[in-house]
Amino acid sequence: MAEELTTDYLIIGAGAMGMAFADTMLSDTNASMVIVDRYARPGGHWTTAYPFVRLHQPSSAYGVNSRNLGENKIDQVGLNKGLMELATADEVLAYYSIVMHQTFLPSGRVRYFPKHEYLGEGEWRSSITGKTFKVGKKTKIVDATYMKVKVPSMGPPAYKVADDVNFVTPNDLVKIDRPHGGYTVVGAGKTGIDACLWLLTQGIEPEKITWIMPRDSWYLPRSIFQPGPEFAESQAKNRAATGEAVMTATSPEDLFLRLEASGQLLRLDEKIWPTIGFPTFLRQGRVVRIEPDELVLENGSHKPVPNTLYIDCTADGLAKMEAVPVFRGNTITLQSVRFCQQVFSAAFISHVEATYEDDKFKNELCKVIPHPDETMDYIVINLQTFQNGLAWAVQEKTAEWLDRARLNWGAGQRKAMAGMDPAKAVEAKAAMSARIKGMCAKMEQLLDQLPEGHPARSKAQIPGV
Repeated sequence: MAEELTTDYLIIGAGAMGMAFADTMLSDTNASMVIVDRYARPGGHWTTAYPFVRLHQPSSAYGVNSRNLGENKIDQVGLNKGLMELATADEVLAYYSIVMHQTFLPSGRVRYFPKHEYLGEGEWRSSITGKTFKVGKKTKIVDATYMKVKVPSMGPPAYKVADDVNFVTPNDLVKIDRPHGGYTVVGAGKTGIDACLWLLTQGIEPEKITWIMPRDSWYLPRSIFQPGPEFAESQAKNRAATGEAVMTATSPEDLFLRLEASGQLLRLDEKIWPTIGFPTFLRQGRVVRIEPDELVLENGSHKPVPNTLYIDCTADGLAKMEAVPVFRGNTITLQSVRFCQQVFSAAFISHVEATYEDDKFKNELCKVIPHPDETMDYIVINLQTFQNGLAWAVQEKTAEWLDRARLNWGAGQRKAMAGMDPAKAVEAKAAMSARIKGMCAKMEQLLDQLPEGHPARSKAQIPGV
């Protein structure tokens, strides 16, 4: 029989979102929490990530609100030179361990169950002893696993691989101890980019690298997402450039060209990246199977050089999940409420839970923004992010929380306006709101130009859940 525990919140998952939610709840309320996680230490997918992975956003806006990650320094060497530091996997794991053992557990309000599997219906079981636990019906259950983060080390690929093929995940790539005839990177997401860059930094010649790219992507330059006073001027210019591109665009396609011209978006091809481009890009769809002497893709095949090493980078980092209401009775499902900012979103949802009572109102503040999958989704997620921001700005308690939240890119704006003449501060705030509303209206017009039934147009018409 399961042992029943009394607690206010049962948080499933001690990954980035679960930790961010718990931290805000710990800081802003007197609630008690139980955190259940299948791994032996906090950190979620970071516990199984490849060793050369780094954050793809500045450390200063990642983690939990109550503790800094990193030293807010600017990198002086490497590919990120001149920009805010990016934590390594080791740094992230050490950080979450400190948060758990120096903040959460000493509070006396958090109980942590590592190496436990959640069974559903408020019940979980130890993977070591088999002992089961449960919570009562009054406990709210926080699902921090809904986004289903997956990295290559978590499972086999979706394609077939012959037994005698040299095949590794990025985790094992660092263990290779002999040269190979060629190196084929399977997958064109962040992990694929990381693998290509790691091979280049090890001295592998570009002509020996083949990159399987089922489809090309637009990329957001990291330089346009730099918090802190050192980058205030450049960030203001970037915001202005984005606004001008939106307001002057004549079509959705024209918007992307204008954003590219102003440096707000990049395309990865030979023209843009000529100095370290690869002679072999395979744009023939996804991999179907890999044989020792043949690589079969959806739309063709490729003859690899002998002794090719394949690096699997195809795991879907974030599954394409349907958006569901964040607040449903005693269940809270953590999802993004600002585009591609899962950790901030989890902390924000925790703030909303701690501050407001009515589920309908809480869901209005926490309209879910699914991750982009197609080109035109860029317009949708920006539109929805702006709309959410407008709704937050008129709630005084939420506006105050946002201004002091470490995870919020725009933190400190109210403090900056505090030094202004009150009348001018009101004018500045109204002007900012008007600009954002104007951009929203224009983005809706651009989406209306898409054919009826276009996925992006359909997503934009969803009022939020």
